[in-house]
Amino acid sequence: MDSRPVIAGVVTALVGFTSSFAVVLAGLRAVGADPAQAASGLLALTLAVGVGVLLLAWRSKVPVTLAWSTPGAALLASSGTPDGGWPAAVGAFLTAGVLIALTGLVPALGRLMSRIPASLAQAMLAGVLLQLCLAPFTALGTVPLFVAPVIVCWLLMMKYAPRWAVPAALLVALGVIAMALAGTGKGPGQGGILPALVWTTPAFSLQAMAGIALPLFVVTMASQNVPGVAVLRSFGFDTPWRPSMLVTGTGTVLGAPFGGHAINLAALSAALAAGEEAGADKGRRWIAGVTSGVAYLVLAVFSTALVTLVSAAPAGMLEAVAGLALLGTLAASVSAALADAEDRIAPAVTFLTAASGLAFAGIGSAFWALLAGLAVRTLLVPRSAQA
Repeated sequence: MDSRPVIAGVVTALVGFTSSFAVVLAGLRAVGADPAQAASGLLALTLAVGVGVLLLAWRSKVPVTLAWSTPGAALLASSGTPDGGWPAAVGAFLTAGVLIALTGLVPALGRLMSRIPASLAQAMLAGVLLQLCLAPFTALGTVPLFVAPVIVCWLLMMKYAPRWAVPAALLVALGVIAMALAGTGKGPGQGGILPALVWTTPAFSLQAMAGIALPLFVVTMASQNVPGVAVLRSFGFDTPWRPSMLVTGTGTVLGAPFGGHAINLAALSAALAAGEEAGADKGRRWIAGVTSGVAYLVLAVFSTALVTLVSAAPAGMLEAVAGLALLGTLAASVSAALADAEDRIAPAVTFLTAASGLAFAGIGSAFWALLAGLAVRTLLVPRSAQA
């Protein structure tokens, strides 16, 4: 029996987890989570992804794969702690989950979402990614001995094995941290190694809804769910849209009180389970999806131990690894935002507003970036071209 679907599923989970968990931790810490709450959030996301994939792939017999919202985590990293602190951020996560689920239940909401120009959504994402993607290079000035080996490893792997560039860089980073700890005779940072979920009662504030929930919903839909459908279609599979939105929305809602920000359809890693690497028989590639779900549940066991080790890293180290993980996404977002030569000013304004870190009335720059881009586009682009 062909074992390639099983191998492809395991690789999908490993690449998805190791290439972006640093982004998740950076984002959760930025909106007010303490180390235990950030570890709980990573665990909740990993469990939600694993269970969600098992449900969707097994029932639909389509190689559907899920992931946490990496662009959403990057958005959190640039947002800062909202009014109301971590509980308000958790309330925003829960709200984003409700919106995702409603997208599957209410077609009108999906149509409303589609009216946001893709160029503006990509420009907003690129703006919030910029500061995090600068982190590897700014860290060279503060902790060069820690960061330089990570960057060198990433560059070499980008040349010879691009898919494994970020996981390899992460392994080097963990090795550097372990060596540094051994040299000082100190142990890892505070925290256990056994996974544990930490409950946070959600709170709700207007600032968190506008500054976190709405932008999180937009970037998750535009940068993960829509591309995820396109990837599956490119391999000849139809995405079970309504079940996918209901499962990911419900998973986000259930994971939010434990710190999970959002789960969604996988985009880049989806090709690993849906493509020829999962076997020549397209009818058996759904096994890769199921296997990736099982692998995520196994990885959940080690999530807290990874957080405990990473917490001992020098300041800026975690952000540096996260920035390397997002460089490809930044490049793709900038390219998509500015692809139309006749409509570049509005995306440029959106990008710069998001990158500026502007905060007004307690609401972060992502929200104002989207409003500014829509206003400029309405002013400059003829109505016929907007349609």
